[in-house]
Amino acid sequence: MDQRDVLHPMRFVHCRVCSLIVLFWVTGLAAAAQQPLTLRQAIDQALGQSPEAVMACAGSQEAKAGAALARTQLFPQLNFTEDISRGNDPVYAFGTRLRQRQFTQADFALNALNRPQPIGSFATRFSGSWMAFDSFKTQKTIRSADLMEKSAASSAKAVNQKIVLDVVQAYQSVLYAQREVDVAQHEQETAAALLSSVDDRVKAGLAVESDLMSAQVNVAARKQEMIAAQGDLELAWAELRLAMGAPELQATTVQPIEPHEFPEQALDLELATAAKIRPDLIALSQAQSAQGATVGAARSGFGPHVSAYGNWEEDQPSWGSSGGNNWVAGVQIGIDILPLGKRAQLAQESAAKQRIDAQMAAIQQNVSLEVSQAHIRRQTAQLSLETARAALDQSAESLRILRNRYGAGLATITDLLRAEDAERQSQSNYWHAVYGNAVAYAQLLFATGTLTPDAAETLQ
Repeated sequence: MDQRDVLHPMRFVHCRVCSLIVLFWVTGLAAAAQQPLTLRQAIDQALGQSPEAVMACAGSQEAKAGAALARTQLFPQLNFTEDISRGNDPVYAFGTRLRQRQFTQADFALNALNRPQPIGSFATRFSGSWMAFDSFKTQKTIRSADLMEKSAASSAKAVNQKIVLDVVQAYQSVLYAQREVDVAQHEQETAAALLSSVDDRVKAGLAVESDLMSAQVNVAARKQEMIAAQGDLELAWAELRLAMGAPELQATTVQPIEPHEFPEQALDLELATAAKIRPDLIALSQAQSAQGATVGAARSGFGPHVSAYGNWEEDQPSWGSSGGNNWVAGVQIGIDILPLGKRAQLAQESAAKQRIDAQMAAIQQNVSLEVSQAHIRRQTAQLSLETARAALDQSAESLRILRNRYGAGLATITDLLRAEDAERQSQSNYWHAVYGNAVAYAQLLFATGTLTPDAAETLQ
């Protein structure tokens, strides 16, 4: 028997197994692609790739590097140079021979002094300096840089919270637009069914031609609403793509947010929370302290400074030959007796401090106003949701009654269409109130500085 015939069943089983693996893999990809986009996923993606988040992160890294740069002023400066030169300048030749320890009696001849032969020099130098004391200007500069690093980190948190709010609002817009599409589609189907029913009634002599024309107009109006709702949905997805920083994101399904009540707090507690933890307020406070340290550093510039320096040098007439070496070390004490530039700098930094103080007072007032407005909008949205829920139930019951009355010939089609319009408007108002309530709560969290990704997840 041929060996290939024996192995043929095994090859068949292997191919079947491979086919099943590929099928499961493709099915898994399709299922993953159909998974609805959750609010947390949208927020995480926005925080990871939104241009605003990237800029905020870069700002934090820049401030961190600035703090590290300020600390380098505490360390000594060391330099190494290798100088190769050649010439017959009398002063250069005289000094070079002296440094190389090559000076002889013959070099004192007038002709040798006035017209020296060209001489070469290979000079190796190590030099260093260190600011031992500068009236604490460096320490104040370092403190200012550290505070600016913290301010940049707090600003990044504020930017991230704004990104979260933008994503929440855009996500809610998509949800509302999708609901509007669903409502429009349902109303379009209802209008088509009503048109068919009226047509049958007209043919049976139970309704007049005007009823049929009204039903046809109603179908056309529902088509127009469907087109408008689909356009609003596309615009909502465009806003969500922008908020997420994902222009390539394809329109898909989003996980709906069910209506529920959110916890309430007293306005005084919300104001206290905002004053304590709101990141943009903290960032400005830290920048205010940093500017105060900068003013102190500018004042320290008027004081004395003490620095040490040193230099070691080896000079050779040629590479590898013998020569001489020398060193110099010293301490320098100085003070600026005409500090015109330092006075101007102090005036500039003091004016900047006054500006940031006024800005701090203004933002504190704005924060109080924003929290108060968000608190009121939150209460209004909750009351609107309760009212819209009651109106939705009433309009649905009214529509049911009028449909029965029209079927029994006790109501006109105008009455029925008006009831359908009222029911459709009540549905739109209800879902607008549902998502408006969630957005109002997110805006309140943002106003108090507590809109983190985990907090936003409670909206889902």
